[in-house]
Amino acid sequence: MPRKIKPQTLLVTGAAQGIGAAIARLGATAGHRIVVADINAAGAESIAAELGERGLAAPLDITDAGAWERTLDIAERHFGKVDVLINNAAVVSVGRAENVSLADHQRTIEVNFLGPLKGMLAALPRFKAQGHGHFVTVCSMTSFLPFPGLASYAASKHALRSFHHALALEQRDQPIDFTIIHPTSTETPMLDQEAASDEAPLCFSSEPVTAEYVGGVVLDAMHRRAVEIFMPPDRARMVRMLGTNPSRLKKLVALGEEAGARNLAARRAAASL
Repeated sequence: MPRKIKPQTLLVTGAAQGIGAAIARLGATAGHRIVVADINAAGAESIAAELGERGLAAPLDITDAGAWERTLDIAERHFGKVDVLINNAAVVSVGRAENVSLADHQRTIEVNFLGPLKGMLAALPRFKAQGHGHFVTVCSMTSFLPFPGLASYAASKHALRSFHHALALEQRDQPIDFTIIHPTSTETPMLDQEAASDEAPLCFSSEPVTAEYVGGVVLDAMHRRAVEIFMPPDRARMVRMLGTNPSRLKKLVALGEEAGARNLAARRAAASL
């Protein structure tokens, strides 16, 4: 028997494209109200327009603590409350760590880690005051792996996972749910950015999934109030074990990069046809 879904208000960051846009569309189809939050104001407006009365565009720079408060205020005035904060927005700077500027390393940490942190701390007292709330963090399987070519991206996701779980432990006696999802390689503009470089072939060592698939996983995990979801589940145990065994990882990473380089070459060849 299908699960009955109670309509909620979801604030989704990075919702102008990729996984965030997929979550917004699928969430609205499931009956939820969606705050389409993104630093790309025009993109947020476009997605919100697709959703009709269920959508509300909210330009948001997640690195700005004041902007978080203003966006939450706007969402509450329009929809009455925010039930779920889905932290999805992220950036990547592709390249060997020595070839990435310090400014880009810092921006990655600011957006991918401190941005969600600021959002969770802004929403937390509001969730407590209304007596419920749900934090859904779209993280990454790189949160378990030192990842050549995406060193600061992986570092930001390591930090994000740790903060998410630490906050959940601190708030374990509160009526607040915490869910974290770790997507694998996904067909998004970010993956296209990675494909433009030769310095992160490991990103292509496995077949990427669609943003719609990940969006469905995120919403299902939210509806079930799952604690932590790994993608793909059949490789999650191996990835987590490798992340704590750098000696073993060092022996295997070359094989993964070779496979990724072949897949990347095939991807480029297909794109040129």
